[in-house]
Formats: sequence, C-alpha cells, structure tokens
Amino acid sequence: MKLWKSVAAAAALSLVSLSALASDYKVGELTLTQPWTRATPPKAKAGGGFVEIVNNGTDTDRLVAVSSDVAAKVEIHEMAVTDGVMKMRKMENGIDIPAGETVALQPGGFHIMFMGLNQSFEEGTSIPVVLTFEKAGDVAIELLVAKMGAKAPDGEAAHGAMDHSKMDHGKN
Repeated sequence: MKLWKSVAAAAALSLVSLSALASDYKVGELTLTQPWTRATPPKAKAGGGFVEIVNNGTDTDRLVAVSSDVAAKVEIHEMAVTDGVMKMRKMENGIDIPAGETVALQPGGFHIMFMGLNQSFEEGTSIPVVLTFEKAGDVAIELLVAKMGAKAPDGEAAHGAMDHSKMDHGKN
C-alpha cells in the first residue's frame, strides 16, 4: 500500500509540475500564454513551438522574428492545406497580431519552426526562445516540453501526430 501511494503521488506531481511551470509573459500590450513544444526523438533535426498571443492594445502588432540557441535556424512558419496538399512555408513578413484579438501558434497552423536542432527536446524540460514584435519588442519565454506527439500543452497525444523531423522544410 505504501508503494502504491508513492507511485500515485509521483504521478500526480509530474502532471502538476508541467502545468505549474507554465507562466504568462507580458511585453507591451501583449500577453503570451501556454508556451509549449513537443519532446523530440534523440536525432530529430526539427521541432515545432507553440504559444497563444493576446493583443490587449488598440493597435495591431506583428511577430517578426523568433530565435533560440537550441537550433541552427528558428523561423515563423505556417502549415496549410492547399489543393489537398499539406504545405509548410516561412512567414517572410511575420504574423499580424490584431488589436483586441488572440493569435494561436498551434499544431497544424502558425508555429515556431526549429531546424537543425542542437539537442533533443526532453519531456518535462523547457526550451528558451526570444520572440520579437514590431512594436512591443523582444520577450524571452520558456516553451515547456510536453510528450512526443502531444497536440496540446497538457501533453494530450494526437492520433497520427505530425513528426516535424520527417517533413520537407525546403523553400517554395
């Protein structure tokens, strides 16, 4: 019985610890919530990052760049289905964050793209990233690493989850 209580307590703590580490970030009129990424296999070359950006201001801002030391290249990307074909492209001009709205960087849409990973993303750790906004400036955030294949920051697994390490990230 004692072992069971210890196992149950450890499991509960691990679920709480990831969400307890999550924090909101503020820069200018922007609030960034639920920053996260997925664990990657040991030799993965790419990964994606996700965050919700709320513009509490009266003017549109724009996410113009992202950077991190964990990869050779970090870009803002969009994934979309065009004529029945899934395509990923770099957002050359960034992403507008309209006044009074929320823009979600999430699996299957806009996201942070890490290419040429220097390390694997280990579940339960965090990845440092700097987002640069046209008006609000720079903000350093930590992306919490959920389990492989997660479709949400709480680690919920997606059926047929996307493996960024096997996608073609070439220019269009």
